Amino acid sequence: MTLYADSSALLKRYVDEPDSEKSNELLESDPQVLTARLTIVEVRRNLYRLLDPEAAIDACINFVKDMEAIAIIELDAATCELAAMIAEQTNARTLDALHLAAAKRIGPTVSFLTFDVRQADVARRIGLHAIP
Repeated sequence: MTLYADSSALLKRYVDEPDSEKSNELLESDPQVLTARLTIVEVRRNLYRLLDPEAAIDACINFVKDMEAIAIIELDAATCELAAMIAEQTNARTLDALHLAAAKRIGPTVSFLTFDVRQADVARRIGLHAIP
């Protein structure tokens, strides 16, 4: 299985939230985890928004290390065009559409890990296997 993890799933590794344990189990169960380049910005921004400064620094260091094992999907012109089409057809939010387009570019065998209910709904509507 190939697993695309969005920012909501990866953030749960560093911030204790509902479903953090479930997210970690799913992330650790798959040898091939991918995410879009924008995840780096989203996760780091939220670490500094949600944690105290010292904890945010530690979490950010761990996140950067963990990202070495995660394949990055670049947001090239084709991915951005697909994201625009997804947003137009589904009214998905901009960053959600970018994640969804990146996952769609991987192919039909990808599972889409998100804890964002609206994004999961759109993922299913465009033919992605959204989990949990």
